[in-house]
Amino acid sequence: MAVIVALCAFLMTLAGGWTAQRVTDRRHLVLGLAGGLMLGVVGLDLLPEAMHAAGGEVFGVPLALLLFVGGFLVAHVVERVLAVRQAAHGGENGARAPQVGLTAAAAMVGHSLADGVALGAAFQVGGGMGVAVALAVITHDFADGFNTYTLTSLYGNDRRKALGMLFADAAAPVVGAASTLLFTLPEEPLGAYLGFFGGVLLYLAAAEILPEAHHKHPALSTLMCTVGGVAGIWLVVGLAD
Repeated sequence: MAVIVALCAFLMTLAGGWTAQRVTDRRHLVLGLAGGLMLGVVGLDLLPEAMHAAGGEVFGVPLALLLFVGGFLVAHVVERVLAVRQAAHGGENGARAPQVGLTAAAAMVGHSLADGVALGAAFQVGGGMGVAVALAVITHDFADGFNTYTLTSLYGNDRRKALGMLFADAAAPVVGAASTLLFTLPEEPLGAYLGFFGGVLLYLAAAEILPEAHHKHPALSTLMCTVGGVAGIWLVVGLAD
């Protein structure tokens, strides 16, 4: 059953990516929505789940929060290092390093793989838990596909690479769900990963996606797309609970 649900998530991810590439004439709205979706996924979905699963504290701070901050800092350092290297090789001022987009998209693929594993584990626990997780995974995989395509293309990667990362992200939940037929991933490592990944996504949303969305189009419509993205993820999380 988990694999069948993951196939639905596969289709939803592709639908999200298709939507992102079809609205190029409203790029600021796409980025505003993507930033809101990413903020909602991090604050309302990933971080609470990570804090619940990751367990203990380190010097009085929950491990998930430490890894969250670590993920934010790693994303910042990686982007700065890549930007410096690109400038040293003659890159234009303000040009974005394509590797950053590919790295961020790869992190999205890892998140979708974890979604599939969580989906399979939920169905192992029981039908009710499986249905709740299935609703959350299928719905927010639309946002995952949207964000994966947007992140890859935003940093200057061509359409072929963006589509490649989109298909990888779509296939990841299926692979993750199928893997639970063979083994079960311990809860604490999964929670630790989600905390770290949440920090990476928050950096990209706050430092890259949202400023880009509002730079040339500081319109109310862009802001409403951002708020709507957060509200949409809140609705998904609430329905799943």
